[in-house]
Amino acid sequence: MSEEKPASSRRLYGRAKGHALSARQQHLVDTMLPGLSWADEGAVDPQALLPGFKAHVLEIGFGASEHLIGQAARASDTGFIGIEPFLNGVAKALTGIEEHGLSNVRVKRADARDEIERMPDAAFDRVFLLFPDPWPKKRHAFRRFVQADTAAQLSRILKPGGRLRVATDVRVYADWALPLLLDVPELQWTAACADDWRVAPEDHITTRYQSKHLGDIDPVFMDFERKAA
Repeated sequence: MSEEKPASSRRLYGRAKGHALSARQQHLVDTMLPGLSWADEGAVDPQALLPGFKAHVLEIGFGASEHLIGQAARASDTGFIGIEPFLNGVAKALTGIEEHGLSNVRVKRADARDEIERMPDAAFDRVFLLFPDPWPKKRHAFRRFVQADTAAQLSRILKPGGRLRVATDVRVYADWALPLLLDVPELQWTAACADDWRVAPEDHITTRYQSKHLGDIDPVFMDFERKAA
């Protein structure tokens, strides 16, 4: 069985896998995932992984993959890269890719922090970080994905004019992430009024996780644009 934990130079907090995979999911992990993933060393270039597409999008921590698969299904001219450490989420992504016959998606079970460091500058038109684990306790703040270094990396891999979306339904995470992102000189917050972050953007796909309302606030959507050089 292919149940190895993702290789990483960092400690990965949270679950690596949940309930046992179904026979179909395990088959897809064994047979489909190797062809859709990429090596643990060397550059991670979306142009090489998904050549011929007019735009490239990265989703970090895609969970059950509903947003990733939904976006890819309605934008066949765009290449999508998804990175998720949770085995069951990766298995669900593979199921969605197969069911929709998608040829514009590559996925890897990994720690996105390691993968991003291997990506070239200005690699993506869009980056999504939706409802990441908030690690709400103060002593766990260092575990949150958005840190000063990752915020800078997210800016670096965006093309000029490219968009980053960070969404959360946990107040402590919003209060933590927004100042860090605002501190990145190359990023411009696009919000002009409260509705710009309180109301879900038109292109957003609501997932079952979001619909459970597990957080302590209504979802906030922080969209940033990479400034021109």
